[in-house]
Amino acid sequence: MADSIESADLAVIGAGWFGLSSAKAYIQIHPTHKILILDSAPSIGGVWCTSRLYPQLKSNNMVGTYENPDFPMDEATWGVKPGSHIPGQVVHDYLSAFAEKFGVLERTRFNCRVESVERAEKEGWKLTTTTEGKEGYLLAKKLIVATGMTSQPFLPDFEGQEEFGRPLFHSKDFLKNQETLETVKRVTVLGGTKSAWDPVYAYATKGVHVDWVIRESGHGPCWMSPPYVTPFKKWLEKLVHTRFLTWMSPCIWGAADGYGTVRSYLHGTAIGRFFVNTFWSILGGDVASLMKYDQHPETAKLKPWMEPLWTGNGLSIMNYPTDFLELVRSGKVKVHIADITRLEQGKVILSSGDVIETDAMLCATGWTHASPVKFVPQILEAELGLPILPSSQAPRIKAESDFLTSRADEEILSKFPRLKNQPPGNKKFKPLPLTGQLVHNEKLSPIDLYRFMVPATEDMVARRDIAFAGHLLTLTTAIAAQIQGLWITAYFDGKIDPFSPSSSSSPEGNKPDITDLAYQTRLHNRFGKWRYPHGWAGQIPDFVFDGLPYVDLLLGDLGLVCRRKGGGWREVTEPYGPEDYVGVVEEWIEKVGVE
Repeated sequence: MADSIESADLAVIGAGWFGLSSAKAYIQIHPTHKILILDSAPSIGGVWCTSRLYPQLKSNNMVGTYENPDFPMDEATWGVKPGSHIPGQVVHDYLSAFAEKFGVLERTRFNCRVESVERAEKEGWKLTTTTEGKEGYLLAKKLIVATGMTSQPFLPDFEGQEEFGRPLFHSKDFLKNQETLETVKRVTVLGGTKSAWDPVYAYATKGVHVDWVIRESGHGPCWMSPPYVTPFKKWLEKLVHTRFLTWMSPCIWGAADGYGTVRSYLHGTAIGRFFVNTFWSILGGDVASLMKYDQHPETAKLKPWMEPLWTGNGLSIMNYPTDFLELVRSGKVKVHIADITRLEQGKVILSSGDVIETDAMLCATGWTHASPVKFVPQILEAELGLPILPSSQAPRIKAESDFLTSRADEEILSKFPRLKNQPPGNKKFKPLPLTGQLVHNEKLSPIDLYRFMVPATEDMVARRDIAFAGHLLTLTTAIAAQIQGLWITAYFDGKIDPFSPSSSSSPEGNKPDITDLAYQTRLHNRFGKWRYPHGWAGQIPDFVFDGLPYVDLLLGDLGLVCRRKGGGWREVTEPYGPEDYVGVVEEWIEKVGVE
């Protein structure tokens, strides 16, 4: 048992991009408060912590787009040349230095697992923790959950795996099994996402023969793109943050950028939709042409099954130093489009009839989006807007939820008629077999958080003491982490619409319209179902071209400037980057002051 109960003004669970950025913003605004950051990993970084830096890992982003606005990743310090992807170790070292500079590192506890969270008796939250086998308790007045969407691996259960007799592991544990790069002659990799492409490349370039299995009953290969696309060779990360091009993406919160009239014309008229469809056709055709999938029968198997319009953050970038597809063309990598029927000793049996002899198997089979933090009692998860089994909802609550969903669908499809014509998807699709007590993501309710961060239920809004940072997937990670962190602190402080007393016309003062909050929450979260069916399909927030207007939305809530290019043609044609948000926390402090 714990000897005593510790207390803090704020606890942050998770020391990745969003947890660190949230802590930074809070510390800047409340420098005298006691703040603790808790992480079960042995080091800073989240997905970039030392225990997850598998061989040859690099960022999808090139240097200049993957840095906190207030902490540039300059070449002199970090040794990454312009136009280069960032090695995983450099990202980890950068985040560690960032945490140290802004006083986050000294407040961080590693190897500290949060076992459960429950309501404290008087105010805030009670956290039960375990650190190196020792149990502890922490009372936090405010709580930020920044565990992200890639902390709980989904490893399927295969028939015959008990007799397999070979290393069988998830891509999250690639580093723990890195000796297989030297000890095996043949490896099987399961999955079609970037988490599969990376180990395929790592093994093949080590001389290991790779049998790459992409499920016939799955979503197919992810969209991979060269760093520079379109006939004008534009940097992809910059392209998706160019305001003019964000207009090409149907986006329910897009009008937050102040160009709602332009967006309405592009997506609400036949002429506008023709222009938008042409853009996506050119972009998809250009990427496919640059990848040269069709120039060889084996690489043709890696061609995505769905148009890029419908792809969420699964869009990834070719960040390899040598020609990846040559490994496929040369036979070092064999691609199988088939399901795994069963495992036998040292063998993988496929639905195609092929039998693969293998020395190890790596599964890049994704993540479960159920909360990695256990809330007590479990019913609390529904009130927090976290994924639950819909069957566990009371009939009245379910009816109210279904009404919100129906109303949101009607508004989305009336504003964006193009989304009515959904792609057919894979008629053979079936979920992977489950392991243990896991539940398929498709069976759970979607995440339902206002602005993808806070619960929209009456009790939670009245308390304003919990937020979820980084519960989304986006190419706008570094910027979004900074702005979310600021927004959350402003929310806790009651200084943000519609949660501030001055923003409410209610005679009860600071009680916003819960019905409207609930609807806006459902509208934004439901949008992904129609917009990105080839991504997470609305189960979790997942977007690419919509990252910049999302940042605009949050800045608008804060009453800060979102158009930061100086106006005119530059505003719509120059790409946004971290450099455009330098000092945004100071802008807020100048507006509201420091406690």
